[in-house]
Amino acid sequence: MHAHGDGRDAVAQKEAQAEASVPGDSSLPPWSGRVLGSLASLWSSSSLEELKLSLTWKQAADAWVQVRANVMAPVLQVAVALCMLMSVMLVSEKLLMGATSLFAKVFRWRPQRRYKYQPLGEDMEVGYPMVLVQIPMYNEKQVYKLSIGAACGLSWPLDRIIIQVLDDSTDPEIKNLVELECKTWKSKGFNIKYEIRDNRHGYKAGALKEGMKHSYVGHCDFVAIFDADFQPEVDFLMQTVPFLIHNPDICLVQTRWKFVNSNECMMTRIQEMSMDYHFKVEQESGSTMHSFFGFNGTAGVWRISALEEAGGWKDRTTVEDMDLAVRATLCGWKFVYLGNVKVKSELPSTLKAYRSQQFRWSCGPANLFRKIHKEILKTKKVSTRKKIYLIYSFFIIRRIISHTVTFMFYCVVIPSSVFVPEVEVSTWGVVYIPTTITLLNSVGTPSSFHLLLFWIFFENVMSMNRMRAVWTGLFETGKVNEWVVTKKLGSKLNEQKTEEPRKQTRSSIFGRILLPELGMALYLFLCACYDLRYGKNNYFFYIYPQAITFFIVGIGYVGTLVPS
Repeated sequence: MHAHGDGRDAVAQKEAQAEASVPGDSSLPPWSGRVLGSLASLWSSSSLEELKLSLTWKQAADAWVQVRANVMAPVLQVAVALCMLMSVMLVSEKLLMGATSLFAKVFRWRPQRRYKYQPLGEDMEVGYPMVLVQIPMYNEKQVYKLSIGAACGLSWPLDRIIIQVLDDSTDPEIKNLVELECKTWKSKGFNIKYEIRDNRHGYKAGALKEGMKHSYVGHCDFVAIFDADFQPEVDFLMQTVPFLIHNPDICLVQTRWKFVNSNECMMTRIQEMSMDYHFKVEQESGSTMHSFFGFNGTAGVWRISALEEAGGWKDRTTVEDMDLAVRATLCGWKFVYLGNVKVKSELPSTLKAYRSQQFRWSCGPANLFRKIHKEILKTKKVSTRKKIYLIYSFFIIRRIISHTVTFMFYCVVIPSSVFVPEVEVSTWGVVYIPTTITLLNSVGTPSSFHLLLFWIFFENVMSMNRMRAVWTGLFETGKVNEWVVTKKLGSKLNEQKTEEPRKQTRSSIFGRILLPELGMALYLFLCACYDLRYGKNNYFFYIYPQAITFFIVGIGYVGTLVPS
């Protein structure tokens, strides 16, 4: 019994020695077991964390897909539908205007055929009406001589014309120069009046309104208005006034602008394309259809009695010219546009001046629509067709929708759709409609057809500034009534430039930077990169150049660098 017990103990002792004799075990310190145990525990916990992290990312991705499909996609799809609807409205309006202006051109349906017109001859000198020529100006050091000289050079009997210089200049030196120029022409026998006031209330509208209060204006039948940078040809009055003499229902004769600095830089070339379309298509079609076109504030002749009947000049918006034109139309008066009569003028050649001008031109009409739409609906002196034309075509389509849809559709909705593949944008909305609009805008300036792509991208960038101005005017917020005079540099700018370009100071460089445009450039760049990597519609071909254009404008590398 004892022998068997001793044998079992010996076997157990040998097994224990065998377990203890694991290779390498004798070289490990006593605490190694605890370390190995800790590492094993750590490995198992990190694997668990990785598993949890992967599950978290998967859950986040699934959640993003759900939010994208159920929240973002429906919202973006509604935005696409609204933009498509506005695009159809816009392109339909442009097609109608294009067809009307084409009809007028092909069939020579000119004002001389539609209205009674008889040129003023030398034997009718006694019958010449009294004409007032108004030249409002504000610190126009570069162009005051050109405008005053051009007005004094008009072919009209000296005893039947009064030239009124309305000087709101705040610079004493410039005021003295303008007054001296007026005295010089007065000494030559011209009936020229130099008028100033002690405030700038109402800006240009205030100056024109104040100018009409002088007693000598009561002897005048018509008033021709020229901004300080406009230079009419000598026969301007000879070609425009006869329409007012022989047609008592016409109150305004508007002429076309011709730009003396259109070839100065790429920005002025692009502006010329837009302005030529405005004159050759928009105003030509409005005049042809006997509907309505806005007074451009200059290079036009008004019947003074009609101006007074419409309520005169008002400064409630920054587009006092359009305001007067709408009110005159509501009184039953007609307008005539003469595309063959051109008046020399100047385009803004710096980005700052152009942005300020476009903000005013976009904000003012929207604000005017807010203030006058009820008056349009209530008037009984015009037909329902003209009311619809004024509200729908002139204001809603051209002044509100055109700026809104350009920015929202082509700079926001289409680029954003690359992140939401559930959203479908029809090809005809992305390709055919913008192509049609672009081609229609090019008919005004065929010589600049090769600049169409530059025009598209630059106009899209400017639409951001214009849309902000439109909604500022509609809701009367911010700088709704801010008036920034567009600086003129004179038609001889190139002759005045020195051979060595002026160095831009650090402050002027940073002063040109536009943060909103740079922000849009960054966003569009991200959209293009995402579309290039994951997209299916190849929108990056369009988004990349648009992002670059936003960046170029954002750093102010547009227009001339002539200092103000």
